[in-house]
Amino acid sequence: MIDSAVALACVIGTFLWSGPQQFAPDFGFPLLGGDNRLIASIPVALLTGAAAMVRRRKPIFLVVASLVSWTMLSAIVGVVFGLYALAAFEKSRRLMAVIAAIALVIVGFPFWRLGGFDASVPISTALCLAPTLLGLWSFTHRELVDNLLERASRLERERDLLAEQARAEERTRIARDMHDVVAHRVSLIVLHAATAEVSEDSERLQLTKKIRSIGRDALSELRQVLEVLRIGDAPLSPQPRIEDIAGLAAQSRAVGARVEVETLGEVRPLPSIVEQASYRVVQEALTNVHKHAKNADTRIRMVYGPEEFRLIITNQRPASVPVPDTLPDGGFGIIGLRERIRLIGGALSCGATLDGGFEVEAVIPLPSTGSGS
Repeated sequence: MIDSAVALACVIGTFLWSGPQQFAPDFGFPLLGGDNRLIASIPVALLTGAAAMVRRRKPIFLVVASLVSWTMLSAIVGVVFGLYALAAFEKSRRLMAVIAAIALVIVGFPFWRLGGFDASVPISTALCLAPTLLGLWSFTHRELVDNLLERASRLERERDLLAEQARAEERTRIARDMHDVVAHRVSLIVLHAATAEVSEDSERLQLTKKIRSIGRDALSELRQVLEVLRIGDAPLSPQPRIEDIAGLAAQSRAVGARVEVETLGEVRPLPSIVEQASYRVVQEALTNVHKHAKNADTRIRMVYGPEEFRLIITNQRPASVPVPDTLPDGGFGIIGLRERIRLIGGALSCGATLDGGFEVEAVIPLPSTGSGS
């Protein structure tokens, strides 16, 4: 719409300025005069209008066409629009400056010839520099707006990428929690069920109650983990803490395993993320003891050092089945826990001991004494 209006203005302005003598100012220097001027004004006006239609893509065409109409017919309308389009849409600033300077000389020369330097300077400035400066302002403003839009779009893309990364990390954390919760609870249920098969009726009733209780706890914890997927927020129930490790040991003792918990060093509060990771390490280690070591005697040591917290879970060699010197088939949980510990700056190692047992050790750096939270 705007391009059509500019093209129409160039056609009408060029024709009226150079066509009928009652509208055409006579500066005394056009190359054509009389009837030739009137005849030439129509194609020149149409050429200028056609060039104006493509002024955004090819502003040089409009400048050349308008300079032709100026030198042949003294029509200045196209020159004003052409220089504005050149400054506003030409991407090469050097080319724009060269063409604008040439146009300034071509437009100013006839005025200099007629009225001298004093006459050519103000007229050339008004006809050439004013539209050029206005076009430069338009170009700069458009570039600024485009840069701001591009920056906003880039920031939005980065925000989306960060959100997607956060969702991926959350899904990974949920997968690890689901493995920890389900594997530990289900292994206890299986052990209780196996014990119930060879127990007396009175003991079988107690074991059945324990199975039901453990199953209910597993469903409750699994529901809390899955709630994150549904509402996108953390569960409101308290997260595991270092004190809850004693509860894990008690559950293992209930199925016949001998588990000892030992605390060494100066006990002090730990960051919550350290406590949660420590709980998961013990939970996974005990799960593997139940599954692969036939409830071998297990010792849990929590060592509070001045700069680090060490968690060591060691199980003895089982009486019937030797412990392999590689990760058990449930190693997905160990791999996930190793990543958890790494993300908080620690290291997790595991492997067979010299006496045929198995040991899992987590070393987590801590803030200096008195700065734990």
